[in-house]
Amino acid sequence: MILAFCTLSASAAAWAQTPAQVLVVTNKRSANSVAIGQYYMSKRSIPAGNLCIIDVPVLDDISRAFYESDVEAPIRKFLERNKLTESILYIVTTQGVPLRVAGGGDKYLDTSASVDSELTLLYQKIHGTTIPLPGPITNPFFQKRDAPFRHPQIPMYMVTRLAGYDMNDMRGLVDRALVARNIGKFVIDLRADDSTPGNGWLRAAAFLLPKQRVILDETAKVLTGIQDVIGYASWGSNDHDHRQRFLNFHWLPGAIATEYVSTDGRTFKRPPDQWKIGTWAEKSTWFFESPQSMTADYIHEGASAATGQVYEPYLAFCPRPDFVLPAWLEGRNLAESSYMGIPGLSWMNVVIGDPLMRLQ
Repeated sequence: MILAFCTLSASAAAWAQTPAQVLVVTNKRSANSVAIGQYYMSKRSIPAGNLCIIDVPVLDDISRAFYESDVEAPIRKFLERNKLTESILYIVTTQGVPLRVAGGGDKYLDTSASVDSELTLLYQKIHGTTIPLPGPITNPFFQKRDAPFRHPQIPMYMVTRLAGYDMNDMRGLVDRALVARNIGKFVIDLRADDSTPGNGWLRAAAFLLPKQRVILDETAKVLTGIQDVIGYASWGSNDHDHRQRFLNFHWLPGAIATEYVSTDGRTFKRPPDQWKIGTWAEKSTWFFESPQSMTADYIHEGASAATGQVYEPYLAFCPRPDFVLPAWLEGRNLAESSYMGIPGLSWMNVVIGDPLMRLQ
């Protein structure tokens, strides 16, 4: 046990990054964006010169042309003007910065994406790479269990977002990240159909984590009411028996959640209190174009971070829990743990939380 602790401590130190490597992006037209950006920078001691302010309408959805001219272009200009292109490793977007780039196309030929996933490729664009559409583009950090994240060896920015239903949710993300500790249980909840790769990845995650800290369920039952949760992975509302919005978990500071759900990151607007997870066949059950579970519910209930998807990513491009959760336990920060499990960029994924958060 002493040897394991020393190894974990050494790994955590090796993977640690600094506040000076974080760029914060706020939208001057959104009071929440400005407020959470300032709060995060103060709590994390992010240098004042690492604040990039854009000026765009407060919209979830924007066109690709608008993304390129009014979101990506000013961030690129800021990085280049302030000679931050190499030193910045992480970009933090904030509630009020546009969320989704609208597009279209069949399956893997879709040109839609999350704004955050598009921004991961800004490093390559600055260095002259032409990024083809449609996506997804191979993530250079995917499955890099033993690689340090640095430029230029890993040519990308890791982008996370501070978002929630309200300022209390967003401040909670920041506050809990600062006191994350390596304690608690990892809850791995499979769905009854065990023939899919997704269930295999969930089992692999359970196998790679310490047995005494894992709660693994392979039945149709949906786990609820678990105490002291530090990590969670499941099918979310794609488990046909999962129909309640909240799991009634006791989430520990530093707890992260990931699930295989197509549209859980579609918006951070609050649904009506009476809204419940529904089905695609019953349009009356939809909220913001979808009946599926929502990433923001995990944050609202007390998780410190979560992954989500703004549009259909397909299972092959959902975050892989067998990379995300073991990296998190090892001492990688939130951004590196999450992007280690995300196969593609210029795609549908979002990561919610403080990129520097890690278990200590």
